Amino acid sequence: MAGVLVLAGTPIGQVGDAPPRLAAELAGADVVAAEDTRRLKRLCADLGITLSGRVVSYFEGNEQARTPVLLEALLAGDRVVLVTDAGMPSVSDPGYRLVAAAVEHDVRVTAVPGPSAVLTALAVSGLPVDRFCFEGFLPRKAGERGRRLAALAAEERTMVFFEAPHRTEAALAAMADALGDDRPAAVCRELTKTYEEVRRGPLAELVAWAAEGIRGEVTIVVEGSSGAPAVGTDPGSLRTAVAELEESGSTRKEAIAEVAKRAGLPKREVYDVVHR
Repeated sequence: MAGVLVLAGTPIGQVGDAPPRLAAELAGADVVAAEDTRRLKRLCADLGITLSGRVVSYFEGNEQARTPVLLEALLAGDRVVLVTDAGMPSVSDPGYRLVAAAVEHDVRVTAVPGPSAVLTALAVSGLPVDRFCFEGFLPRKAGERGRRLAALAAEERTMVFFEAPHRTEAALAAMADALGDDRPAAVCRELTKTYEEVRRGPLAELVAWAAEGIRGEVTIVVEGSSGAPAVGTDPGSLRTAVAELEESGSTRKEAIAEVAKRAGLPKREVYDVVHR
């Protein structure tokens, strides 16, 4: 019989937040696949356990090549536990490829639920939580980042993003450009750790704050659109919006389509205004 793939959530900060089943699953695993084997060693020491199974690395650089090896172990009947550096595997972390391969081969996939930076940031943000979406990391290149955010301008759900500390200021500035300076947001830094900080305010204010420098793990929560058109329907507003998207890297065709969507107008009408 095939084995079982266990996606095990790990603490995002304090080790005391580790789910009770985590220690038992790690100690009893036939194979433990870890994003960082050194962090795994420290985690096991903190949990007071000794691994009896085989330990293999499983990170972004070797995920594609290592997936068939782990699948072979699963098909041979092993219990494979997958852990990443923090939080739940496959959520902006390695894991998706292995889960997809296991499902394709009818291998059981289960999870040890644990801490989540996404839900923790959402809960403490002070922003609406009844409907939300997770957008992961924004593209690093300014043009691609601008296009991604422009596509989210009319999103009515609260949005959650991950971001690297050295890119946080640029990300917040791009959000302010695409979503508006006054859009409420929260920057959650070092969640559950000693220097945890949650900074709330309009995006323009957060950009100025981030300019002083950011350190640690960052999760950004942004309130969704109120539902009103993000672009005015008068010719001047339409031309300006198209020009801004083109400056951020969009082609004219892409810009017209996006502005038409945000203004609630047919693409042909926006096209005629721009080319008039």
